[in-house]
Amino acid sequence: MQEIKSIYVNLPIKDLEKTRAFWEGLGFGFNAQFSDEKALCLILKEESIYAMLLHESFFKTFTDRKVADGKSTQVLVAIQVESKERVVEIVTKALASGSKRYKEAVDHGWMYYDSFADIDGHQWEVMHMGEPAE
Repeated sequence: MQEIKSIYVNLPIKDLEKTRAFWEGLGFGFNAQFSDEKALCLILKEESIYAMLLHESFFKTFTDRKVADGKSTQVLVAIQVESKERVVEIVTKALASGSKRYKEAVDHGWMYYDSFADIDGHQWEVMHMGEPAE
């Protein structure tokens, strides 16, 4: 079976400084080696999972298709964290920092998730999964 070493999700953004402040406010950091005046490399899991937040003009150099404008959904990015409390913390901070709720939280007992659309309209689901009940 083929395995990957790491994943980089590429997303268009409008303002690098506002985007940096938003994600730092949620407690995330950036890989300076892959961040510059055109892009930010958001660390989701060190050495394996990143989101490349590319200024729209730079993002457009990688595709010949129309770039989503934040009014439609092209991708949902789901991230798993260590606890339900951490889900609540991240989503609460995101909403206080200018993101918008697009769906109410869901609690299945063994799995809890909540959602927000970041300041560029990208939809994020933050979840915690325990052991399913048998």
